[in-house]
Amino acid sequence: MADTKVIMPQMGESVFEGTITRWLKKPGDHVERDEDLFEISTDKVDSVIPAPASGTLQEILFGEGQTVEINTVVAVIGEGAPAGKRAAGGPPVAAESVESKMPASAPAPPKESEAGEEGPAGGEPQWGSPLVRRIAKDHGIDLAELAGKGTGAGGRVTKSDILSYIEQTKAAREKTTAAGPGAADLERVPLTAMRKSIAEHMVLSRRTSAHVTTFFEVDCARITAARERQKAEFERSGARLTITPFFIHAAARALKRFPIVNASLDGDTIVYKRSINIGIAVNLEWGLIVPVLRKADTLSLLDLTRAIQDLGERARTKKLTPDDVRDGTFTITNPGQYGALAGTPIINQPQVAIMGMGGVKKRAVVIDDAIAIRPMIVLSLSFDHRIIDGATADQFMADIQRQLESWE
Repeated sequence: MADTKVIMPQMGESVFEGTITRWLKKPGDHVERDEDLFEISTDKVDSVIPAPASGTLQEILFGEGQTVEINTVVAVIGEGAPAGKRAAGGPPVAAESVESKMPASAPAPPKESEAGEEGPAGGEPQWGSPLVRRIAKDHGIDLAELAGKGTGAGGRVTKSDILSYIEQTKAAREKTTAAGPGAADLERVPLTAMRKSIAEHMVLSRRTSAHVTTFFEVDCARITAARERQKAEFERSGARLTITPFFIHAAARALKRFPIVNASLDGDTIVYKRSINIGIAVNLEWGLIVPVLRKADTLSLLDLTRAIQDLGERARTKKLTPDDVRDGTFTITNPGQYGALAGTPIINQPQVAIMGMGGVKKRAVVIDDAIAIRPMIVLSLSFDHRIIDGATADQFMADIQRQLESWE
């Protein structure tokens, strides 16, 4: 049996690296194909990665806490006892156990593509990816100062390394300039890799899209009545019906009628997406994840309810796969579940719109010149004004409003 290389997978669009949070096996352990092997964290998902083949875990090339670029080999599965790790040009050495966490001072031998990249004239090696070099340049950092000290293969500086260095440098400056009472009451906690990536993507989205938000108020009387009628039937099918599937159902059908809201912008070209893949923001203790309901316009209310329940459960247990978080074309987030009246969510790039659901509240409204009590919700749509006009955004939301208020 030939050795099988275990690689760092890409866990969604615009994700270029992941942080290994825990190894579930150690060198010498037998693993079965699809058995849980290690856990990773990115800005889009925390997930358990299964073994790609059966055999013996021969080597672990990156330890817990290390951030690794996608498509990088992180371990090797073979047959028989571990052969030991081989230093470049040297004899085999004993494979470290997972408990050693692979200290950065003794990194695994780099692959040819991961070693220091030489410049076009064969000069000094480049100790980071183009993204890392750009971040260093933007902050006036000489990357040579960190050469060989990164957590990447061969001492390469990863995005997590450069961001941590920036944060530590900033904290050190603040500490030396801080004065006056109360300093002892401060606690500084570094951002997690996932939180850093979320922050970076949010700032990037605000810089990229011309954000505008429109608000619509919707009478939820018909859908709340429908939920009460169908709740028991759904529960017999193992699905817990909430109001969220009603909004996804309506949004999916509105997206078919307004395809520009389901598009993206590539330079000067509008890219229309044939599939309607709606991302549902799921809040977890360690961050925000957006799993995707594929071809949502083809799913019934029961199908949507089951799919939402399944994705939410797998998100909480770190069982999402790369396919679960990629190719989203539109996103729905629900701050109303925490009591918010409305929100102005940031667009999930490269999408061009995101809908926010406020909380359903009973309020006095005027209907046919009479005051009535109705369960009302405020929906918001943040859209990219570069390609979506306000009139189109409002027509899209009015379509959703009409569907929900006339629900049969």
